[in-house]
Amino acid sequence: MARLTGLLYGLAALASLTTAKPVCRDESTKFEAEDAVLSGTEILTTQSGFSGTGYVGGFDTSTDKITFTIPSSSTKLYDLSIRYAGIYGDKKTTVILNSGASTEVSLPSTDSFATVSGGQILLNEGSNTLEIVNNWGWYLIDYILITPSAKRAAHNINTSLVNPAASTEAKTLYAYLRSIYGKKILSGQQDLSYANYVATLTGKTPALVASDLIDYSPSRVAYQGNVSQAVEEAITHHQRGGIVSMLWHWNAPAGLYDTSENPWWSGFYTRATDFDIAATLADPTGANYTLLIRDIDAIAYQLERLQNAGVPVLWRPLHEAEGGWFWWGAKGAAPAKALYHILYDRLTNVHGLNNLIWVWNSVAQDWYPGDEVVDIVSTDVYAQGNGPMSVQYNELVALGNDKKLVAAAEVGAAPEPDLLVAYEAHWLWFCVWGDSFINNAEWNSVAVLTEIYNHDYVLTLDEIQHWKTIGAAQVLSW
Repeated sequence: MARLTGLLYGLAALASLTTAKPVCRDESTKFEAEDAVLSGTEILTTQSGFSGTGYVGGFDTSTDKITFTIPSSSTKLYDLSIRYAGIYGDKKTTVILNSGASTEVSLPSTDSFATVSGGQILLNEGSNTLEIVNNWGWYLIDYILITPSAKRAAHNINTSLVNPAASTEAKTLYAYLRSIYGKKILSGQQDLSYANYVATLTGKTPALVASDLIDYSPSRVAYQGNVSQAVEEAITHHQRGGIVSMLWHWNAPAGLYDTSENPWWSGFYTRATDFDIAATLADPTGANYTLLIRDIDAIAYQLERLQNAGVPVLWRPLHEAEGGWFWWGAKGAAPAKALYHILYDRLTNVHGLNNLIWVWNSVAQDWYPGDEVVDIVSTDVYAQGNGPMSVQYNELVALGNDKKLVAAAEVGAAPEPDLLVAYEAHWLWFCVWGDSFINNAEWNSVAVLTEIYNHDYVLTLDEIQHWKTIGAAQVLSW
């Protein structure tokens, strides 16, 4: 009966489209969920505190959604707020504007109705549709509110790196990055082989290549020997004028299950090891702490090879910590932040690695390790549709108080430059993940990639050949 009621509400909403008034350009406008078109969802009234005549729930299958129709008198950028109740725990929803790019929005656990930012939406003149689609499901939607976006203020990015002994190479790269921020975006690709693949598709080579130090993890070397070529590949890209980023899928120092379900090579996942970072840090004289430091020292050796080759590195350790799916984030924010500080201290003060530009990889405020150890804030976004990722960009700007450069360190879909400009999402770089993403037309079609890589807003390898000269001049001007 409730779903039938929802259908009747949906039909009424459809019937009203021809008479809907355009959104007022200078005021906030509310759209009640119970007035939207419902698909697999239902109108409810049992949760107190809702607006209007009800709210919408029943997000329990992948296709469940509600569709708002938003008329607009002009093409204009709006801030989107979502009034919801997260009474079933932390959830995520997907927002889709005009059947285009999707945006993932986090809905933190609540006891009652609350409001969360849904990022920004660029409304076209005329009729627009905005869908809220299930994703994790099991949440309640009361209404959406759209408000004209204010023009973004000028950035106030720090001029210095957090390491006072940073190398000339690191300072030069950072100065160059500051000089392009908000004006251009660096194209990036995970793995040199896939960067070369992009070049064959588009005629342009990514400016930035990211490599993974995963196979230098001692617990992986113990199983397979020294097989990694990540450092060599990074040097190769540097020598052809490119910019280098490094991450580390850190195979746990000990406690690998090594079963058919969780083999040794998956040891960076929480599910594949009993290594407890909280317990390890609580016992600095213990065997596991010794192994932890052993692993850091092993990676320091590889990073030192890059330093000796004159390669400045955008260094992104402990990525996606807040997700909990990697062991370094499995015990919460405090151990993860403590481990990050240990990494910073040992690599900087013990090993003297001054070629590193430190990149933090989370949007969550309570996971942030502190301004004093972070040069660039970043996140990983896997959303289809080649959208601007404005939700995450704005969260990171706030996290760094607009004093830190902001990067899309991993993406599933390369962002369309015209949308980045329209949304004022000034990502410093994007870096598309490799297998199953860059070579998957559902995420990145050849036509879209070619358009992106040949856009004036996107910097490719051939267009950054003078980054050292530009960066050095910027350093001298400070």
